[in-house]
Amino acid sequence: MDRLPLIMMAFSIGLILVILVSVRREHIRVESSVSWLAAALVLLGLTSSQAALGWIAKLIGIQDPVSALLIVSGAVFLAVLYRLSLKLSQLKDSNIALTQQLAILEFRLNSLNEKNKEAAG
Repeated sequence: MDRLPLIMMAFSIGLILVILVSVRREHIRVESSVSWLAAALVLLGLTSSQAALGWIAKLIGIQDPVSALLIVSGAVFLAVLYRLSLKLSQLKDSNIALTQQLAILEFRLNSLNEKNKEAAG
């Protein structure tokens, strides 16, 4: 067995452990950890099965299964990063809407305070 699959296997096991510890310590939300865990498990499954790597290499059209491992792992992690980018964009839009609502409420509060001062004075 080549060194790269062993290194990738150790990396995926380490990633799984880091994610589980982070979830336990509440450093990462469970919803966010699911995609990372899925990616690490896919990587672990591919590194532990030479037959699956060979099949994927044939499917992609390359001869080296280790190259197929790198291509598939890169694609999986790109998919995870894309999912997180979508989530980040959604949070940014929510933050903008919340800031606008807060500005409207502050304006209304200031207007009410001015009206109360005029009525009292």
